[in-house]
Amino acid sequence: MWCDLFVTNTAPIDLRSDTVTRPDEQMSAAMAAAEVGDDVLDHDPTMRALEERVAQLLGTAAALWVPSGTMGNLIALMLHLKRGDRFLAPRGAHVLNHELGSAAWLAGGMPEPLDWSAGPGRPTAEAVRAQLGGAAAYDMLHTTLLCLENTHNGAGGAVVPPDEHVMLAAAAREGGLKVHLDGARLWNASVALGVPPAALTVGVDTVQACLSKGLGAPVGSVVAGSEEFIGEARRVRKMLGGGVRQGGVLAAAGLVALDRLDALAEDHDNARALADGLTELGWDVTPPQTNIVLAAVPDVQLTLRRLQAIGVRAVPMSGQVRFVTHRDVSKTDIEEALRRIGGARL
Repeated sequence: MWCDLFVTNTAPIDLRSDTVTRPDEQMSAAMAAAEVGDDVLDHDPTMRALEERVAQLLGTAAALWVPSGTMGNLIALMLHLKRGDRFLAPRGAHVLNHELGSAAWLAGGMPEPLDWSAGPGRPTAEAVRAQLGGAAAYDMLHTTLLCLENTHNGAGGAVVPPDEHVMLAAAAREGGLKVHLDGARLWNASVALGVPPAALTVGVDTVQACLSKGLGAPVGSVVAGSEEFIGEARRVRKMLGGGVRQGGVLAAAGLVALDRLDALAEDHDNARALADGLTELGWDVTPPQTNIVLAAVPDVQLTLRRLQAIGVRAVPMSGQVRFVTHRDVSKTDIEEALRRIGGARL
């Protein structure tokens, strides 16, 4: 086959995810110089500084560093759900498709997907209300939680605007539901919409945001909410093996990452340039809202192998090919990726 014969010796351009970034000199120096303590015993000082800064950005009372976004989401679900409770989430949400069933396995929740009735990755407030309908009989599922996602990964980094978010949260509140926001790429949504991150957390009980995706930290997310929630979340984090000792080494990277929120706009620009270039080459591409480009192709696995052969790395997502721009991929890299794809006539 073509992809077995056309093998390139050029340096790969890695567009699989914004998690592949590596700490630069500034971030590595901050990590090396971090003031540290035992975060399990008496709270690492750099970790505390990171958590306080994140809480302020997200508009919450407190925050807690966690090793991963999956753990952050799981902690929230474990504290919001009782065994057998039903929770709502947009179809294709990360908590449904990419966290190995931990919402059911460990948090004990029964997921109910909501269709994208308002646009890619976005259910309507009416869809939330339709799933409620008053007190359930004792032998029926009790719906107690709405999980939102902004940006929605499976929908190609789709953004939920502030007005829609507020209506969704209000509908949940009217039905007596708690609200958790998976904001792994909330920073991207904030930059794309030109609003502060806290404008996208209005009405939620808890929120998770990632530091190791577009912001470039090597490890870490945060889960945020009330002081009471964070007190319990710290206990659950320890239960799940997420308590760290001298965590300031990692928190220092997160503090540097938070200084780079505005730079996400460059990733968005590069994603649009990639999408425009692929469209000109005849690809069927969904115009990106943030840093994720989805392309529909006849054979996803064959296309991925051919891309790999010319040194362009991508992954499958939602039955399409996914490209993700990030701080380690420049405008020049995007131009080179398009040159290779065009030259290979994929």
